[in-house]
Amino acid sequence: MLTDDQNNSADLRPGVLEDLPELGLIAGPELQEKAIKAWMLALGQSSFRRIRDMPGEAVPGSLILKEGGQDLHLRGVTLVALSMAEYFIKAFPQASIDRDVLIAGGLCHDIGKTFECDPENQKRWAADASRNGRPSLRHPIFGAHICLMAGLPESVAHIAACHSAEGDNVQRSLECTIVREADAAWWRVATGAGLVRPDSIPAEFNRMYAQRVNN
Repeated sequence: MLTDDQNNSADLRPGVLEDLPELGLIAGPELQEKAIKAWMLALGQSSFRRIRDMPGEAVPGSLILKEGGQDLHLRGVTLVALSMAEYFIKAFPQASIDRDVLIAGGLCHDIGKTFECDPENQKRWAADASRNGRPSLRHPIFGAHICLMAGLPESVAHIAACHSAEGDNVQRSLECTIVREADAAWWRVATGAGLVRPDSIPAEFNRMYAQRVNN
């Protein structure tokens, strides 16, 4: 549950709504409100005040966007995931996909980057990784913690926890699978489109994707 101080972070709320307008696509008002509060909680515990101020990177130092912040990635992954789901629902009416969970999970899948990408945390971990690790928690784990603290359902916390390699140890939900595929596709397209800093592209991406040169 959120404390009174966290609930009263009125200065953070307008920024969350402005940076993630797709929160308005969540039909259920309770789920929408909890997703907003999750971001308020996450930002309130970090040195970031806006989602757009968070570095546009896959993980610290890797796949860094030339322009723009984390808001572009979160919104893009959510819209790609939603498009995929809407195709399957239209083409296969028997397909059962929870649209609200998908949207909330897409918008919150990297919420833990408020912790992993925080420059203060990065500085502390780099100073002595033997104390707490480097990082002490990757963003999927911290993200699941934030989701549960904000009262988001297990299905959304599962997407935060398991959209990345951590999910390889469990059976992913359908909605988590869609977000995971959208997430991977987003970074591959961004890399191929020449939107990522060349010096931040890992070797496996360099082998697989040629960057288009933009004017």
